[in-house]
Amino acid sequence: MTVTREPMLDEPPEGTARRAERREAVDFDGLYHAHFRSLTLQLTAYCGDLSQAQDMVQEAFCRAFARWSRVSRYDDPVAWVRRVAWNLATSRWRRLRTAQAWLHRQREEYVPGPGPDRVALSAALAELPPHQRRAVVLHYLADLSVAQIAAQEDVPEGTVKSWLYRGRTALAAKLTTTSEVNHHD
Repeated sequence: MTVTREPMLDEPPEGTARRAERREAVDFDGLYHAHFRSLTLQLTAYCGDLSQAQDMVQEAFCRAFARWSRVSRYDDPVAWVRRVAWNLATSRWRRLRTAQAWLHRQREEYVPGPGPDRVALSAALAELPPHQRRAVVLHYLADLSVAQIAAQEDVPEGTVKSWLYRGRTALAAKLTTTSEVNHHD
């Protein structure tokens, strides 16, 4: 049988005195050395990376040290450090998820390389004089009319027609030679 007595007006309740003694006995170094490893193991199991877990627990202890006058008065200062470390781990997961989502949106689509016809055409166009090349590209690839090309190049339409004729003739000769060489292989 347990007998309890009512506390006197000038003395604190029984549990309060023990808690106050325990608070005074808690020092930061002792708390750090006693709990760093166990908190690191917990976070390693959570995040799967020992070095990241050590960094997060270290950061949590740094934050506790900066607020030690307040944290040391808590009933369980380790619980505060643990909560901060777990919050840091959760924030890390959120940052990683956001970064992965961003990278996923930035991913380039695979585009196959140019075929042999495209390579041959590019090589043949590169060998044309600049005026003829511009005229052929603008007319056949950009779908501009002879009048539009003449206006853009500031030349008469007859000159554009001449560039197109000479360009087509040169391309036909080069592409015919290239395709004949490719078929003989």
